Amino acid sequence: MFNPNSGKGRGRSLVEPVLRELESAGLPYAHGVTGRPGDEGALTEAAVAKGFRKLVAVGGDGTWSNVGNAILRTGAPVSLGLVPAGTGCDLAKSLGIPGRDVAACVRVVAAGCTRTIDVGRIEDRHFLNVAGFGFDIAVIEDSWNVRWLGGDLLYLYCALRQMYSFPGFEVEIEADGLAPGRRDLLMLIVANARVFGGGFRIAPEADLADGHVDAFAFGNVGLARRLQLMLRLMKGTHAADPGVSSGRARSLLLRFEQPPVYETDGEWNRARSREVRIESVPAALRVLVPAES
Repeated sequence: MFNPNSGKGRGRSLVEPVLRELESAGLPYAHGVTGRPGDEGALTEAAVAKGFRKLVAVGGDGTWSNVGNAILRTGAPVSLGLVPAGTGCDLAKSLGIPGRDVAACVRVVAAGCTRTIDVGRIEDRHFLNVAGFGFDIAVIEDSWNVRWLGGDLLYLYCALRQMYSFPGFEVEIEADGLAPGRRDLLMLIVANARVFGGGFRIAPEADLADGHVDAFAFGNVGLARRLQLMLRLMKGTHAADPGVSSGRARSLLLRFEQPPVYETDGEWNRARSREVRIESVPAALRVLVPAES
C-alpha cells in the first residue's frame, strides 16, 4: 500500500522501486495507492477481507498509524511491514527499519521476522508512536505552511519558530490512580516508542512491549530555557532537566480547560471532551522487523 503524498511526494517516487524489489525477491503481491486522506483504512480492510495477512505500508508515521488502526479494527492476525517514505518516519527508527534503503526494507518483509508491540489508545483511536499536546501539535500545524523543506529538517525548523510564539497551556494530570496535579506546560508527550518529531529521542528508555506508556511533561519556561530543553531533547538527556517531569504508566487521565487539539503519530485531532484518557494496549500489533532488532 502506497501513500503517494507522504514525504511531500516521496511516496509516489517509491512505487516502482518497491514493486521492483518485491518482484526481485520473488514475493507475490497486490498493491493499492491512496487517493485521499483516510484511504489507508479502506484499503487495509479490503486487503484483510481478501485474505492478505502481511501488509506493507509505504509512507510515514501517519500512514502506518492509519493502517495499524484498521488492522486492529479487523481483529485479524496481520503483520505490518514498514517502508519509510514520510517526513519523520519515527516508528521505523525505534524498530530498526532502514530509513532510505528500499531493498533492505523488502528484505525485512521477505524474511518475515515479526515482533508484537504495544499500542497506545486515546479516545477511540490507537497510536503506534506518540500522542502529543501543546508545542508538539503547534510544530505540526506550522509545518503545513513550509513548502521548501522536508524530512527531519522540516520539524527542526518549525520547532525553532514555535520556540518564540507558542504560549503554553494548562492541564491536570492523573496517572494510574495517583492524585491529580495541575501543570502549566510547554508540551506533553505520551510515548509508546522512543523517537518523535523527525528524530528527537523523546523516550530513550521506552519499551514497545512493556504494557506502559512513557509520559514527559515540559514546563512552560522562557525562551532561553526552551532552547536549552530542545538541545537536551535532541541528545535524549532532557529527563534529567528540572523543568521536565516524566513517568511510566498504564494509563493517564488529562483534564484541560477546553477540548484540546492533539496529535497521534503526526495526525491532527480535536478531542471530543475536555477530559482525555490515554492508555497502553499491550501486545496489540504484529510488525515486521529486522532479525537483529
